[in-house]
Amino acid sequence: MDNELVPGVLVRHPDQEDWGLGQVQSSIGNRITVNFEHKGKKIINCNIISLVLVDEDLI
Repeated sequence: MDNELVPGVLVRHPDQEDWGLGQVQSSIGNRITVNFEHKGKKIINCNIISLVLVDEDLI
């Protein structure tokens, strides 16, 4: 899934629904920078957390 986590892709954190929708800002190695609507910018280690891809057509 890492190759799908490119800048602009929308995601959700599987354990933090209150963070809201997030947009991938960058992907370097196993670290994904995501800007969440209710939490701001967070760096996610994708070896630990599997972000959930959001289909933009369903928003």
